[in-house]
Amino acid sequence: MRIICIGDALVDYYSHQGTIYPGGNAVNVAVMAKRNNAEDSAYLGLLGLDKEGNHIISSLKQEGICIKRVRRLTGPTGIAEVTLSDEGDRIFVSTNKEQRVQSLATLRLNQDDLDYINEFDIVHTCVSINTGIESELPKIAHKKISFDFSTPDYWTKDYLQDVCPYLTYAFFSCSQFSRDEVFELINYVHQLGVPVIGVTRGEKSCIFSKDGQIYELKSKLVDVVDTMGAGDSFIAAFVTSYLNGEKLETALCNASNFASNTCSFFGSFGYGLKLVNK
Repeated sequence: MRIICIGDALVDYYSHQGTIYPGGNAVNVAVMAKRNNAEDSAYLGLLGLDKEGNHIISSLKQEGICIKRVRRLTGPTGIAEVTLSDEGDRIFVSTNKEQRVQSLATLRLNQDDLDYINEFDIVHTCVSINTGIESELPKIAHKKISFDFSTPDYWTKDYLQDVCPYLTYAFFSCSQFSRDEVFELINYVHQLGVPVIGVTRGEKSCIFSKDGQIYELKSKLVDVVDTMGAGDSFIAAFVTSYLNGEKLETALCNASNFASNTCSFFGSFGYGLKLVNK
């Protein structure tokens, strides 16, 4: 199985540690898919020509992620300041959203990108903060596409109507939803043409549907150090396992176990870099 991940990249700045960690949904899924035995994994996105961008590139290289379609631009890479609750839950404090290169430039897929994307079995992407990947989906609609909608803060029914018709896999994080609300969402997204839908709900069981057949898995209770990247880990492990031929139930178990392990260390996938003058 070969996967290419397209979208935002940033570093998570743990102010209480004075340390940055590479992150962003597309970067995280690329790394986690590779760690779950994806044959090849690539990242395509925008990064600044600064120490934060360099750290992300260095980390991706160490993980064996292909980065040949990454754009490096003059300007700051995205930074999200993060602290942790006593329970290890991530708390976003601030970002440089307006200054980062992803706000100054728009990611547009050219023919070389499209030729490269065609070498992969699946494309993973997510709600874009700045990249505008949603407008590029028609160019890659012939591919299997996995999409992370994140929490309800990032989408509306109109947004779902625009994006879902291009997708094979849709993932949602809805810890505040009741079971009835989850099934209402699943039914609605199926009607928009998505075959496989996954809804994670924090400590509550995750609920998946394949063409209307429901699968449910209780969350695994673990000692949590840091929840950063757990949802991305779940998606990466599920997609990789499922496309490598595992049954959906097995892929869910693999995803749950892998996401639980991600909660045992700081950062989405490690590579903490201490900042001297931050």
